[in-house]
Amino acid sequence: MRFVDEAVITVEAGDGGNGVASFRREKFVPFGGPDGGDGGRGGSVYIQADDDTSTLVDYRYTRKFRAERGKNGAGANCAGRGGESVVLKVPVGTTIVDTDSGDIIGDLIADGQKVLVANGGDGGLGNTHFKSSTNRAPRKCTHGIKGEFREIRLELKVLADVGLLGMPNAGKSTFIRAVSAAKPKVADYPFTTMVPNLGVVDADSHRSFVMADIPGLIEGAAEGAGLGIRFLKHLARTRILLHIVDVQPIDGSDPANNAKVIMEELKKFSPTLAKLPVVLVLNKLDQLPEDSREEWCKHILEEMQWDGPVFKTSGLLSEGTKPVVYYLMDQIEQQKEREVEDPEYAKEIKAFRDQLEAETREQTLAAKEAYRAMRRQQRLEGLLSDDDDDEDGDDGDMEVYYVR
Repeated sequence: MRFVDEAVITVEAGDGGNGVASFRREKFVPFGGPDGGDGGRGGSVYIQADDDTSTLVDYRYTRKFRAERGKNGAGANCAGRGGESVVLKVPVGTTIVDTDSGDIIGDLIADGQKVLVANGGDGGLGNTHFKSSTNRAPRKCTHGIKGEFREIRLELKVLADVGLLGMPNAGKSTFIRAVSAAKPKVADYPFTTMVPNLGVVDADSHRSFVMADIPGLIEGAAEGAGLGIRFLKHLARTRILLHIVDVQPIDGSDPANNAKVIMEELKKFSPTLAKLPVVLVLNKLDQLPEDSREEWCKHILEEMQWDGPVFKTSGLLSEGTKPVVYYLMDQIEQQKEREVEDPEYAKEIKAFRDQLEAETREQTLAAKEAYRAMRRQQRLEGLLSDDDDDEDGDDGDMEVYYVR
């Protein structure tokens, strides 16, 4: 399955049909008046959120969409038929951006939500509209108006309340498997998670939230190391970040230093994103002897100088995961209640979200441009063949990942 979270397409609404100049020609009516019909309206282009769509891969290779033109009018005051509109289905969580102006056309966050992206042209007028007491036989009619043309960028960000953050092999996928029905790939090597995974976490009856697992970060991710930072934008819609720390990394690295590296990479990508509430989870406690767990965890927290909420778990054995779920559920509910009860707080949150969206979009585009520049330089230096050059393929390997 291919996971594509961004695509650039062009949409063109249908032109309006032309009006006609026509006159009645009937038996016993030698000088019939004007009866030219109007042209039909051109079809429009809409984009609609659809729960059954999970990726933008359909728009990776088919990039031009055009609605039907309106039909021309006819005599006997017959108006032309309107053109068929086009409705493009995209995943819930897709943002539509005008590439020329950079303006956000729409943000589709609910199933069935629809946005007009290109308006069909009005039909032309038949000569009936131009008759008057001084002009009883008008030969004037008008052409249909051209439909709107736009180049737009579709940006998919997963909709989740909680986002998992951490090094590769920190146990993020194992954790989400332990607390939800999601079944992401789990293996004993880095970067087993190549695309975001979503899981619905049930705290109690009728109490649940959505958790997102994204590919792990490593030091230098902001400069393109590992899978880079392209998936960090999927955390932009979350309310809380759950930082998973492996207390006993298989490579022998310092867990406290690893945690600091992740937070630094997060700040490099987006200082606003780094301001989201962070909950620390010291994971894989089953790898430590019971008598030394508390002391080792205390050492990690001291090294990190951590004073926020912290939990100790073993995702593999599902130990200590329930308190984390209940804490997250309580925090999410409190945030939602406060937004409803306090209009000023709701405005602050909206402004924060808008700033975060803009910041992550800017950083993601900058990372893409840096990637393209690197590929062009490699091609000039002979490190890439012409077949490897994907400059015309939008964003090349950075956009499409394959999961088996």
